[in-house]
Amino acid sequence: MPESTLCSTETALPQFRDVTSPYDGRVVGAVSLTEANAGKAVIETARIGARKAQALSRNARGKILDSAATEIEQRTEEFAQTIVSEAGKTIRQARKEVLRAVNTLRLSAAEARRNAGEVIPFDSYEGSEERTGWYSREPLGIIAAITPFNDPLNLVAHKVGPALAGGNAVILKPSALTPLSAQLLTDVLVNCGLPPEALTVVHGDREVAETIIRSRDVRMVSFTGGFSTGESIARTAGLKKLSMDLGGNAPVIVLDNACIENAVESCVSGAFWAAGQNCVGVQRILVAAPVYGEFRRRFLEATARLVAGDPSDEQTDVGPIISPAALQGLQSKLDAALGAGAVLLAGNVSDGNVLQPTVLEAVPEDSSLWREEVFGPVVMLRKFDTFEEAIEVANAIEFSLHAGIFTDSLARAMEAAQQLEAGGVMINDSSDYRFDGMPFGGAKYGSMGREGVHFAYEEMTQPKVICIKNWPSS
Repeated sequence: MPESTLCSTETALPQFRDVTSPYDGRVVGAVSLTEANAGKAVIETARIGARKAQALSRNARGKILDSAATEIEQRTEEFAQTIVSEAGKTIRQARKEVLRAVNTLRLSAAEARRNAGEVIPFDSYEGSEERTGWYSREPLGIIAAITPFNDPLNLVAHKVGPALAGGNAVILKPSALTPLSAQLLTDVLVNCGLPPEALTVVHGDREVAETIIRSRDVRMVSFTGGFSTGESIARTAGLKKLSMDLGGNAPVIVLDNACIENAVESCVSGAFWAAGQNCVGVQRILVAAPVYGEFRRRFLEATARLVAGDPSDEQTDVGPIISPAALQGLQSKLDAALGAGAVLLAGNVSDGNVLQPTVLEAVPEDSSLWREEVFGPVVMLRKFDTFEEAIEVANAIEFSLHAGIFTDSLARAMEAAQQLEAGGVMINDSSDYRFDGMPFGGAKYGSMGREGVHFAYEEMTQPKVICIKNWPSS
């Protein structure tokens, strides 16, 4: 995941910060910056918000979230154009993100209404026959949510929706690169009846973020972003719940009994969706030797048909990298890998921040391009001889969210599902498939905790047991 979710410390902040298009650099909006010394005031507002959010009935929370989903759906084009302008996602992909955010909010509304707790069968235990009771799910209080640039609407909805469903207040710090979608979502929720104190958006420097993260009033930090930023947050947060999605390096295995046409189509989409700025995007494709040549040829043909350029154009498949700095960092990794013997098969040509879809093979497995998260439109092919070799290579990375395998053998598919070290294994699909209701997270250093509305809701609430002892009748 991107590392730019906490801004660098500044000695003086202007009142506003411009938001610029990653495609052409034009100013597309501005946000009012939170003053460096405003952290305590933000916490106090959130304290008020936590009381107001908890006081809302489950029905009221559900109505707010459902109403917000409906309004966003009715304004799909406006939200999609905002995503295009600030994040550079193509317009077709942006519309899909808006509809996913709508679904995320509706799932959150359903969770608010149904996940209230359970009856506890006290009388099934010896010594507790005269007791009855239940547990309820209660809010944690204040949750700090820190989100990245690559899904500037839906990843915000994934944190805010379950938190509000559970009766919490949220302090939201969206990426400094893409704050406009988050602000739009916040405005809709407040317009639909959410107490404004229950969702505070902050835009500012590291000092503001650290004050919030460190506060003992904040009971949980939910973060999506890069590993080094996650480590910094963990050191700062102290004793509180942490939920982190720290990125991946997704392998996809193509066996010699797979449907090559399906594998190529899925892997091209998985590698280059959102210009590869996707934590579960296809990064390493491991192909069985007998079908490597055919897969390679078809994959390159399909890649060549992709249109890279203006994200607002309906025909564009691949938009820009988020910033010149991000492109420069990716280019350095490409140059190092090519200098160490990697073979370029396609791409590695940029125009502004737009990098043509790039395909390599023979990439050294000790290179940063192979071992780290790429977060750009770059994919690597590698031939393997045995199933065991493919599993070993796939698992040899510290970061793991999703993996994929293509095969017509159920036995092989289930064997891979058991052996692959990942938070999700997609069978006959690329690694980038995600449904917003499923548990989402990783293995090893890929994450801490799980997202997905039901699972995030349970992370963001806590059980309270109510036990009644039945006195003997007189």
